[in-house]
Amino acid sequence: MKTRIIEHLGQADVLLPSLVAEGLAANDRIKVRMSALQAACEHARDPQRPRTDFAAECRAAGLNAAAMQRLIDGAQFAADGRMTAPDLGELGNAMLADLRAMIAAVQAGAPVQGNAAAERVTSLKLQDRLASLTDILPSEIAQLTGVSQAGADSLHRLVMDLHKALNKLAAGCAEEVVAGAHAYGLLADDHPAIEAFMHGLSATAGLKFNHPGLATTAMRSGARLTIQNDIGATDAHVVVIAIDGNAVTITYTDVHRARSRFFANLLRDTGVTWSGTDRQSADGLGEDGTFYLITGNLAAQTSAERDRFLGTLGSSLVFLIDWNKARKALRTFMPKDQSVRILDWAARNQIGHRAFLELGGVELITTAVHNTAATRIGFGDQLDKVLGRNAAFDFFTNVLRICTDALKQSRSVRLARDRIEADLVRRLKRVDATLMAVVVRQAGLAREIAAAIAAHVANLQGGRPTESAALTQQARRIEEKADRIAIEVRAEISRLDADSTMTQLVDRVEDAVDDLEQAAFIASLIPHDLTQNVLIPLADLGAAAILATEAAASGADAAAEIPEGHRGDAEDALAAVGRLVEIEHKADDCERAVTQLVLRGELDPVRALGVLELARALERATDRLAAYAHVLRTHVLADLTA
Repeated sequence: MKTRIIEHLGQADVLLPSLVAEGLAANDRIKVRMSALQAACEHARDPQRPRTDFAAECRAAGLNAAAMQRLIDGAQFAADGRMTAPDLGELGNAMLADLRAMIAAVQAGAPVQGNAAAERVTSLKLQDRLASLTDILPSEIAQLTGVSQAGADSLHRLVMDLHKALNKLAAGCAEEVVAGAHAYGLLADDHPAIEAFMHGLSATAGLKFNHPGLATTAMRSGARLTIQNDIGATDAHVVVIAIDGNAVTITYTDVHRARSRFFANLLRDTGVTWSGTDRQSADGLGEDGTFYLITGNLAAQTSAERDRFLGTLGSSLVFLIDWNKARKALRTFMPKDQSVRILDWAARNQIGHRAFLELGGVELITTAVHNTAATRIGFGDQLDKVLGRNAAFDFFTNVLRICTDALKQSRSVRLARDRIEADLVRRLKRVDATLMAVVVRQAGLAREIAAAIAAHVANLQGGRPTESAALTQQARRIEEKADRIAIEVRAEISRLDADSTMTQLVDRVEDAVDDLEQAAFIASLIPHDLTQNVLIPLADLGAAAILATEAAASGADAAAEIPEGHRGDAEDALAAVGRLVEIEHKADDCERAVTQLVLRGELDPVRALGVLELARALERATDRLAAYAHVLRTHVLADLTA
């Protein structure tokens, strides 16, 4: 696939060394296979003869020795004299593939000889004979694998001739290794550009971990130096860099349009200008023969500027390996645009995504969710909907960092998984902290009503005019606002399946707001000529209600910071719990003082009823907030335990 793409791009000259190497390797394989075919025939003729061992030859040629021996040992003659053997058809097809590889290499370097060899394949009918090798006569084996003294052509003679041609081409492809790149026909001035590219490539190549790829070939062709990198194993995924003086031209092909755009975007700050993404096709490439091509150009002013760009280009290639696989994994949990943004961040920070995939990808996050928040996050749920857009982005960038650190430093995979799960727990706690901020807001609304009641009583004490209707209207508006907030936050708690104590906290504060709104209504109705001995305990109750709402707000605000690891905030939250309990006790005393005045008969029935109901409503509000304090304490202790 890589070869076809480079040929399609008109860059075949850079292929010759690798084609010759492939052709020579194919020569080694086909010779072992021809010998095995002969040995199988001999075994079928005389099964008792000493066994031929091809293990060493197979290892040298990169073949499966056990499979080859199985073919030889299983060979036998049928009644019609034809030989059969296990996987004989696969052997024939493999020999045909080896032959094609040798011819392709010769055609690339010596077209006349290569084309002549292709014609000999046709005249010998090797295509049909090898592609349909289900059984074979001994005489046909001799014709294929023998070399006649009379000069008759055969498969073996063709292989010998191709081998000679390949050796000659190999001698002309004098190879040197420049900073890890296999280079051919270089001039002395070519080394700095190749070294700059390879320095950038080597700086990040380790981030591919166990994935193949990033092999680099360089060749001088006339006035142009060409560097080719195969990136990964994906079909049609190649970059070819042509360098002419200080001018650099990049030709990049990919079966994924989105990855092409990502690659161009990685180099957006280098000064390179890109062509549009062209859709092209070539037989045998990708699922439907389609791939995408982009071309970039950089007109550097100096060789130093050129080499800096080549280094940046080389360092970016590792982040293209398995890019689409990583994008799909992230899209399971994040919107498409955020997935690409995460991968861009990982590339720019030289973190990468390969470690994430090696440690499990989707399974890694799914397991973390299952172990830490199975009831809060369902499979396939978008984490940005649960954690918030920015928090989810930060979570995944941290996941990529943890995975990369684990593999680079040979740390325990279990430790990496634990760190990811702990981070997810912390972020979910931050979601709870956001909900806690709503509780703070509720307590603030409760304080507004309590303060309005206290101001009303203070005016009565000072003989100043009061706006009773305004007090009622203000309390009603605040209570309705608090109700809307409570409804919204309950829905959010339900959606996130947040800690159940959050619902209890919301409920307790909402109840306190209701009691304070009722107290404001009663306060607006009581007569204005109450004596000081009655107004003093009522004023104390109003002050207690204010202090209770303030303690409720400060306690919730401190509790919201505990997931961040601020132990001092836990102490502040627990101190607020203690204050709420003390305030509730003082409110009880004030309410009893009012009750004593009423029961002594110091007030007429109307005044007695109004004063008593006001005192009871204010005391109930402090009771609600004392109950809130106990729930808050449970929440704080749970956070500290976590």
